[in-house]
Amino acid sequence: MRRLPDRIRPGVRVLFVGINPGLRSSAIGHHFAGYSNRFWKLLYDAGLVPHPLTCEEDVRLPEWGYGLTNLVARPSAGMDELGPGEFRAGRRRLLTKIRRVRPKVVALVGVTVYRSLFLSRGKVRLGLQRERLAGVRVFVLPNPSGRNANYSYQQMLAAYRALRSYLREAPTRSHRLCRLGRGGPHCRQDLAVRPGHGRQLSPPERGAPPDPV
Repeated sequence: MRRLPDRIRPGVRVLFVGINPGLRSSAIGHHFAGYSNRFWKLLYDAGLVPHPLTCEEDVRLPEWGYGLTNLVARPSAGMDELGPGEFRAGRRRLLTKIRRVRPKVVALVGVTVYRSLFLSRGKVRLGLQRERLAGVRVFVLPNPSGRNANYSYQQMLAAYRALRSYLREAPTRSHRLCRLGRGGPHCRQDLAVRPGHGRQLSPPERGAPPDPV
């Protein structure tokens, strides 16, 4: 089974992190390719991308400042096939990627991803977390798999919309420097524009099951 390449470029604002590729994703070479997976529909319905996308267009996500990766690169039919060592190694690799690309936020696609990274066994709320990864804010989204019966589509959509709202409200680094008086000549224009405009982003919500993507 082939492993999927990351879809990451410099300047990424949101790094989406799945648990590991499913068998269909591995077979066709694209992320979130399961027949019942709603990741791509959620991105559009939440206003994160300007038009509908399919998994075959995953390479285009960096156009809107998004990146895609997985905690564990090895494809499988289910996460129960993955070993503890794979999760530990995956966490180390993920931290290295985050330090390299410095996204505004790391969006964990599924409560299971959060639990695997932070060894959490209790109830996990969706949305922005107190924990950080390599100093970067963490946002938990529900698993978009069709096998996730914990959330309705409308609940999932609310979560992705919450991420979009967070991205619109969070000031960019250049905006913060302008406010501190340490920016360049672009500051007058930056301070007159609400951060996040000109690039639509995504939302928050409640939990998800251990399905591969």
